[in-house]
This record gives sequence, structure tokens and C-alpha cells, in this order.
Amino acid sequence: MTLITSAFIVLAPLAALLWWKIHVPSNLPRALPSIPIYVSLLGLWSKLGQDEIYDRWLRKPLEEHGAVRYWFAGQWSVLVTRPQYLTDLFRNEDVYAKAGNHKKIPWTVTANLLGDNIISSHGENWRLYTSIMKPGLTKRNFDCRPLVNSSRKLVKLFLHAQSQTATGQGVLINPYILRFAISVMGESFLDIDFRCLDDPKNQIFEIQTAIKQSIFKPLFLNFPFLDEYPAFIPSRQRAFAMVRQFESLLCELIHNRPRHRLEKSNGWDNDQVIHMLERALKEGRITERQYRDNLKITFIVAHENTQLLLNSMFYQVGVSQDVQDKLRDEINATKIMNPTGDTVNKLSYLTSVIYELLRLFPPISQLANRICTTNSRLGDEVPIPRGTYLAWNAFGAHTSPANWGPRAREFIPERWGSTVEEMQLKFRRETIRGTFIPFNAHTRKCLGQAFVLLQMKIAVFELVRSMRWKVDPEYKFKLPGGGVLAPVGCKIIFKEIQRLEEMTETAAGAGDVSVYDGGDL
Repeated sequence: MTLITSAFIVLAPLAALLWWKIHVPSNLPRALPSIPIYVSLLGLWSKLGQDEIYDRWLRKPLEEHGAVRYWFAGQWSVLVTRPQYLTDLFRNEDVYAKAGNHKKIPWTVTANLLGDNIISSHGENWRLYTSIMKPGLTKRNFDCRPLVNSSRKLVKLFLHAQSQTATGQGVLINPYILRFAISVMGESFLDIDFRCLDDPKNQIFEIQTAIKQSIFKPLFLNFPFLDEYPAFIPSRQRAFAMVRQFESLLCELIHNRPRHRLEKSNGWDNDQVIHMLERALKEGRITERQYRDNLKITFIVAHENTQLLLNSMFYQVGVSQDVQDKLRDEINATKIMNPTGDTVNKLSYLTSVIYELLRLFPPISQLANRICTTNSRLGDEVPIPRGTYLAWNAFGAHTSPANWGPRAREFIPERWGSTVEEMQLKFRRETIRGTFIPFNAHTRKCLGQAFVLLQMKIAVFELVRSMRWKVDPEYKFKLPGGGVLAPVGCKIIFKEIQRLEEMTETAAGAGDVSVYDGGDL
């Protein structure tokens, strides 16, 4: 037997297996174009951001056909951006059911991290988790004090970091924002102060940082079958161990925390998600595994949206100084020292800026988390066979000229209207239409969206009136290659400014009230 024959005998079955795993299934709709598989794999070797990838390979076929066949998380899916299709996808939960990684790829690191939870479950489990957790996620009157106090701590951290940085150079903002987001999430949902803003070596912060950096590697996201062989891949052994460590640490911290919020609770609004989960576990409504999975997803999701959106806010408002000035004028005009939900929800320009940030920088930009439960026609047009996974792309829907006009790629807060009521109406209308889906839509929309909006408004209120900032001139704008969406590695140059109430007190003591013009960096 020649060497060539031997090689053929070995390689032919491997080639056949590879072809079987990556070929486009014949039952997927043939009328839809197929995006070459290498586009999904660009994150393995390319430094292109997902905006560049989308514009170069996805925008034209998606805007023409509304959906394409796309390789996602180890299999071919139907990727959707046309509003008509998105509305059908989100509205018909029984036909296009939620199916998270615990169902799709249960052996993987990500499935072990996220588990079966309120976001990715379907049917009876979803209804059970929602009945337990929804009151804590959708409260009308969140306590704003943790948001205000943490925002003020964040200001001090940024200004201190800037003082330790060479003149003309910016501060890497994401580590500080992550600490802020975890702190607010803990106090608002889990009845615990993780003290991330006080201790840069905080263990829960460090392990969360490590998870974000190492677990979601493009190779393993695109070929999840590799996670079935961690014994041969040391990095995946470490990833699995890291997930177990995170779960153990989180549960230990929650179990041993002081129950201060629960003890002084005198009404429904002081009841937090963790209290609801603990009661459900004690009453036998959920298992220990269900408790842990929903605790983890609360920790992850309740801080991640804000973390990503604040990164985008610092970049966009840093390059749009006119926007920053308008925000500061509106905020200072309130003459309020301690903002509440009522304070920030009345500010029209602040509201429009947050909405426009969500449009251009949807934190979770693309996800394949729906499975077709029966043969159907998406939007009454595209035949979808049973068992097909469907994905959606918010960035594509949000930047389509057909949905948002010829200036869809530009940051224009004024497009939302002139009054808060007008903006809220447009927010709801565009969500229902499927043209604005940062929190998805219909029955499975994000239950925490009101809190994200409140947290962003409070944070921006405190940040803008305490500091002026601009983007480091050396920073080159870049978005990640897929999944989440926010500027990567953004550096900001900060300058402290005198808050309006401080100026008023100083001027009153001097007998002269002056007008603050903001100054230059």
C-alpha cells in the first residue's frame, strides 16, 4: 500500500465527516442566498468588526431577501432582519420557540455557564420562572440610591485614573464600567454589595473578566463539538473549571450575604429577584439546579447590557461634543442634586440619546436562539422546516435605510421626536413593527429593559454634570467580530468640571452668581 493510498484512506472519511457537518442542509429554503461559511469564521483570523463584516457580506443579501442561510454556532440557521419576518418570529412563541444552548449544544462551556433559565427556556419552565422572577425585574419604583451612589463612585474612579495617566492619554474605560455594572446589579437584584467599586482585585469581578476574555472564543463558538473533547484541549478544561468556580463563588457570596434589604422590606418594591428565587427554592417550586441557573443568568444579563451600552455611550458622546453639551445644559437646568426616576424620565434629550444609542449600538446584536417547532412559513413567505434554528440581527434591522431612512447609520437623537411622550410612542411603535429590537419584542421581550433605561439615564445624568470627556485621539474605533456590540478597547480623556450646585454654593458665598460654560478639554 503506497503512502498516498494510506493517506487517502485516513483523510477521505475525515473530509466526508467535515463536509457532512458544514454543508448547507437541503431542506433549508433554497430561495434564500447562503452566506459563505468563511464569513462566520472571520473572527478566527480577521480583525474586522461586525459592522465591517455586515456591510461587506451581509447587508446587500439581507436587505434584498430579508433572510439568508447562515452558519451560526456550529450549524446552518436562517438569519432574519426584515421587520415582517422579525415580527412573526418574536410574536409566535409556540411556532418559533426559544431554545438556548442548554437545548442546542448542552455539552458546551456556554451551556454550562448559562443553563436552563428564564431567558432561554420555553413552555412550562419559562412560565414557572417568569411567575417567580418577573415582579423583581419589572418593578415600577426601583430604589435609585444605589444607582446614584455607584455613578458618583465611578466618576471619582475615572478622575483618579486620569490623574495617574500621562497628559494627553486616555483611560481604558471598560474595566471600570464592568465594576460599576456588577455593583449596581448586585444591590438592585441580588441584595448584595459586591464591593467591586471599592476593590479592583475583587474576586467576582476578576473571574467575570476572565470568563468574558476566554470562554467565548470564535473557534469554539463556531465549532461547539470541540467542547465534547476537553481532555484534549487544555484551554477548554480551564474554561469548564472557570465556570464551576464562578457558580460556586456566586452561590457562596449570595448565601453568606447580610439580609439587610429583606429585613427592612416594607413593601413589594423592596423585594428583589434573589428573595423570590430563595422563596421558590424553599417552597419546592424550583430545584437547586434551576435556582443556580437563574441566579447566574440574573448576574450576567442584569449587568451586561448596561456595561456594553455605557462603553458605547462614552465613545459616541465623546466624539459628539455638541450632544454632550446639550445633555449637560438639560441636566444642569433641572437644578436637582439627587436625581430620581421621576427626574430623569422627564428629560427629553437624555431620553432621545439613550434610544439612539440602543439603535446604533444594540448590546446583543445577533443571536440564534429560536427553533421552528413545526413546518411553517415565516412572514407567510419563507418556508421554514421543523427543527430549523432561526437567528436575528438587530444591528442590521437598526441600520437599514428601508427602516430608518438614508441617514440610518448616523447618530441623530432628534429622530425620536421632541417630547418624552412622542419618543416613548415611537419606541413602542418601532418595536412592534420589528424595526427596533434592542430588547426583542412581544411576549419574550427583555423583562429588565425598564431598569436598563433607568440605570443609563441616572448614570449619564451624574457623569455628564461631573466630567467632560473626549475620545483619546490615538484610539481607533473597532467593534467586536460578533455577538455583543460595543467599542472595543475604548480610551477616554476625562476632565473634572464644577457641578452646578457646587458653583451655586460658591457664588452665593461670594455674592456673585456666574454662568458656567463648560470649558474646554
